[in-house]
Amino acid sequence: MKSSNCPNRCVLWPANAMRRKKIAKAANDPGSRWSCYPHAVRSNDRAAFFSHVPPGPTAHSAEAIMTTQTDVPTVQLESVSKSFGATRAVDDVSLEIPAGSLCGFLGPNGAGKSTTIRMIMSIIYPDAGSVRALGGSALAAKDRIGYLPEERGIYRKMRVGEYLLYIGRLKGLGGTDLKRRIGYWLDRIKLPNVIHKRCHELSKGMQQKVQFLAAVLNDPDVLILDEPFSGLDPVNATLLNEIIRELSDQGRTIIFSTHVLHQAEQLCDRIVLINHGKLLLDVSMEEIIARFDPRTLLVRPLNDQPLELDKMPGVVDFTAGGETGSVEVHLEPSADPQAIMREILNQSPVRSVELRRITLEEVFVRLVMESEGEAAAERAREELSHVENDDRRLA
Repeated sequence: MKSSNCPNRCVLWPANAMRRKKIAKAANDPGSRWSCYPHAVRSNDRAAFFSHVPPGPTAHSAEAIMTTQTDVPTVQLESVSKSFGATRAVDDVSLEIPAGSLCGFLGPNGAGKSTTIRMIMSIIYPDAGSVRALGGSALAAKDRIGYLPEERGIYRKMRVGEYLLYIGRLKGLGGTDLKRRIGYWLDRIKLPNVIHKRCHELSKGMQQKVQFLAAVLNDPDVLILDEPFSGLDPVNATLLNEIIRELSDQGRTIIFSTHVLHQAEQLCDRIVLINHGKLLLDVSMEEIIARFDPRTLLVRPLNDQPLELDKMPGVVDFTAGGETGSVEVHLEPSADPQAIMREILNQSPVRSVELRRITLEEVFVRLVMESEGEAAAERAREELSHVENDDRRLA
């Protein structure tokens, strides 16, 4: 990225006519830390000058009422609805995301996840209801929120280093601190030797990692990730999983959307399930386990010796011939799983016996069935299976 001799450390930013109009519009925001000088645009290099403007007593700094207290929900939606023409993308959704949560926004494609996230980010606004973040308006909190969009948002012709410097400066960073952060994150996310490459030269997965880096560069209080694992192979998906856990352990509130439910099972402590714009579930993982516990043991026998399960107290029934020759043992609500597991071990040698946990896919399908019927549940099951197979094939 080029620099001018301006004492205010103006920087050059590639721009075409349309971008300059957007830049000028943004610069008129009295709360913006940046101002644009369109008269400085030079036709030979198609660049616009920017100058950093120290934040003064603006609308942003006046938001002293915003708080990070843990008893205040980080994100709060009240009766939020959004339509696009005749399509109701989000339908009367109310939810609260506690501070420090690692929350998954889950549902099939077209469920309303991205629309909800864009309203939280004040990219679009609800037709009805209210959205609050960090104790104040979502718009006022936007500088404290890191955002990874579902679509590619990088400037393809910029070099990676230029792009990250630009994003960092937009977020109020600069000097050696900004360069140190960029260096740390390039190393942490395993992107060596890309700083001088143009963004369009990177693979889809590497571009996704650059976008993630841009989202966390300013150490935001809240991190919103829309389909963060898109385009990542299993190795890099595991790496990103580890980084998200680290950021969560540091106390940040993290919200991410995905249609691949097993990713959320591994990562989240809170789940929001959405389908056709309607909220189906907004609870912690512990509540899901307690509410939807299948009360089922999965037994893998070591030999063909039959188990006398029908005579055991607390056993409702059992189903043999499952995966790898396993037996599913269904328990009464009041039964003690540990006692029955010990009894099974005393009866016959087994390869393993474990308490089966319900999957988020099973929870989702059950909720759809309760609200919309068997046919809708079957469609939801097929769609989830289809998108998960597509995801694995792309990885």
